[in-house]
Amino acid sequence: MTLNLTRIVTVSALAFIAAAVPASAATPEETAREVLSKTPVIDGHNDTPHQIAELFDRDFSKFDLKGLSPDILAKTHTDIPTLRAGYLGGQFWSVYVDAALPKHEAVTRTVEQIDVVRQMIARYPDVFVYADTAATAEAAMKRGKIASLIGMEGGHSIGSSLEILRQMHALGARYMTITHSLTTDWADSATDAPKHDGLSPFGFEVIAEMNRLGMIVDLSHVSEATMHDVLDKGKAPVLFTHSNARAVTPHPRNVPDSVLKRLPQNGGVVMVTFVPGFTSPERRQWEYERSAVAGRAKIEFTGNPAGEKAAVDAWIAAHPQPKATLVQVADHIDHIRKVAGIDHIGIGGDFGGVDELPVGLENVATYPALFAELVRRGYSKTDLAKIAQVNALRVMRGVEAAAEK
Repeated sequence: MTLNLTRIVTVSALAFIAAAVPASAATPEETAREVLSKTPVIDGHNDTPHQIAELFDRDFSKFDLKGLSPDILAKTHTDIPTLRAGYLGGQFWSVYVDAALPKHEAVTRTVEQIDVVRQMIARYPDVFVYADTAATAEAAMKRGKIASLIGMEGGHSIGSSLEILRQMHALGARYMTITHSLTTDWADSATDAPKHDGLSPFGFEVIAEMNRLGMIVDLSHVSEATMHDVLDKGKAPVLFTHSNARAVTPHPRNVPDSVLKRLPQNGGVVMVTFVPGFTSPERRQWEYERSAVAGRAKIEFTGNPAGEKAAVDAWIAAHPQPKATLVQVADHIDHIRKVAGIDHIGIGGDFGGVDELPVGLENVATYPALFAELVRRGYSKTDLAKIAQVNALRVMRGVEAAAEK
């Protein structure tokens, strides 16, 4: 009788592999959910309070976060079922107001937005718990609640007043984004003409006072010079609450490598965002070209708004808008890990603040899908936990420790 040696070796090898690999080996999706069930996401930026103001005039009798209609959810990207499905453990709720408002009106509107967050927490006490420190956030998550923190988006919200800054902190604001889309009297924005080459003398006073108060300095939206000024003089870790890597997508709202390289010394974190134009290089280029077309049409069809619109619409019809994707978001995470390290990455989706989101990240229920992609790329469970919440909590504790000094 002749033996088929090749067949015996092959069968033996397969048997060995089968024995070495558990029958219940976790899929990337299962691994992501396992990690997030223990260390749920702390997200740096969600604009649902702004949507509540815009859609419902801050009237909570007009809607119920326990289940929004599809058309409303398409704008907020957030309700209680999606928050739970997405393993959201903590949220910095943005209290954004228009950067072009007069100072006194910006201050008033910001206080009204803080009240929206306070009302939301009070109306759903089985879901949300107000948090203002790393310890209170951790305690809320241990109870299965969503730790709800307040982030003030834009230095215009303090009306160029340290007194108002202190009162915003007293009302619960735990970070302030130094600028929004426009340069302020004391800090340069990434998307407006510079006036100060970073921070003005008063701008440095603002940073020092935020460090003293224990308010996180958020460097999303600011110019590169402003970023470096804060890193030069600040005494506490910083956050970029919703920004990506500029080397991947060359948008001024993203963080350049020159700044990423400084984060290990500062201890700060870039909370990667899902904004399509900050995420996809193709989308960014498309937006740039569309703006150029719109500018030419405005000149060519002066006094003829219908003609102007028709020209832009014709260009868009001939050049379909590229979609950002979940995979591209992961590309930004990869780059930040390469340059700054795994300890300097978080998540800041900007849900509720954009009209469109990357394919695969359509609402807050989709966080697990992003973490599953990271598993496929070789990220460990420890890496996932750091990105989900550990890094953000470290920044919070670092800012609190700096204030105590």
